[in-house]
Amino acid sequence: MRTPVGAAGLRDLVPSDIEAIVHYWYASGEEHLDALGIDRVRLGSPEQTRERFLRAVRTKDSNQTSLAFAITVNGDRVGYTLLNRYSPPVNYSHWHIMNPRMRASGLSTALYPHRIQMYFDSVRLMDRLIHQTRTTNIGVNRMLDRFVPVAETCYVDDPDGVALPGTFHLRYVQRKDLPVLFDKAAALR
Repeated sequence: MRTPVGAAGLRDLVPSDIEAIVHYWYASGEEHLDALGIDRVRLGSPEQTRERFLRAVRTKDSNQTSLAFAITVNGDRVGYTLLNRYSPPVNYSHWHIMNPRMRASGLSTALYPHRIQMYFDSVRLMDRLIHQTRTTNIGVNRMLDRFVPVAETCYVDDPDGVALPGTFHLRYVQRKDLPVLFDKAAALR
């Protein structure tokens, strides 16, 4: 799909993508990790991160609990997205634009409905997706505000992924919402 920064796409993560993700997490600097609210204990070591993402490379197992996908621009990997599955109504997504030049470029907005459709297409037993975003993450919340309203704001003791506890916005997306997401994306173009 065309975006302000080039032809963007989503594809399955492959093992050769993982070193770039490890590099992102361990070379982006403390300031970046602090801005994201990352718990260094939950993040763990580079080897633990490698293992987490190897387990998220998609297999044919319909019970796979994490699925990872690469975000590309003009064929180059610039980020990734991860879907963590717990039950049909409890599923969380995470996405990171690893290339700093691509952040705040409109890429996440352009890909948003395609990303959500990819999750639902990949997991037939998923009824609902939960976006759990730190209230201080202005850019991500601004992007999500274009598509999905905040359902609640609350303190989360045990957030999904590698985040520290804190105050989060929760937003819910169901499979039936997909046409509305694409309509909203079309209106933004």
